[in-house]
Amino acid sequence: MEPAARRSPPTTHDLPPATLRLYPSPVIRFQNVFKEYPKGAALKDVSLHISKGEFVFLTGHSGAGKSTMLRLMYAEHSPSQGEVRVSGFVVSSLKPVDVARLRRRLGIVFQDFRLLRDRTTHENVAFALEVTGARLDSIPSKVMRVLTQVGLAAKAQAYPDELSGGEQQRVAIARALVNDPAILLADEPTGNLDERATRSVFQLLRDINAGGTCVVMATHDLDLVRQTTYRSIEMREGVVVFDSGLDESAAEAR
Repeated sequence: MEPAARRSPPTTHDLPPATLRLYPSPVIRFQNVFKEYPKGAALKDVSLHISKGEFVFLTGHSGAGKSTMLRLMYAEHSPSQGEVRVSGFVVSSLKPVDVARLRRRLGIVFQDFRLLRDRTTHENVAFALEVTGARLDSIPSKVMRVLTQVGLAAKAQAYPDELSGGEQQRVAIARALVNDPAILLADEPTGNLDERATRSVFQLLRDINAGGTCVVMATHDLDLVRQTTYRSIEMREGVVVFDSGLDESAAEAR
């Protein structure tokens, strides 16, 4: 007997009002989004929404479209077709000044940390405040608050080369948090870490989410995904092939 074909997940258009009420206050919305590059399509007709305070995994193999979705969320790229709306901003219509405004509402964490090698932990985090025009006298206390949150207050004067990979990623997370974002986007944040550091960084992201921040994490580490009941969106060749949130909420609505 052949296994049943995996059904495509419903889009928001397919769901009854009772289901949509389970996901109030969307802060990220993709509506029939396509993204084309010279080498081909990276996203194909993606529709989804992510609500305030959710923790959502984006999963799939390399090249599935996870990073492209994140780049659209923080307006590094614009969709070729369709609409991406993040924290009230329509990405395709943003002017440079609006991109800066949007990114002040986001925290972004990358796999390769992207720390300034010639600056201390404190200075790396402070830089995120300086570029937004924060009052200089307010910066030290804000920096130490987030360094304490990520467990690195004692390493404030250390340089990146003096820190482990896990500690460097914590600095990157602190930098992403220092402007109090409503949304944290993390692109393979544990991809360069060993198992112990991975567990530590993932727990930190869970704690951040428990405080009310929406977290969207791209990962190929299915062990992390299986540890929780967080919503999981699986990408394959630019298409959403599974969305646990829509599957579960559709079942509850029936």
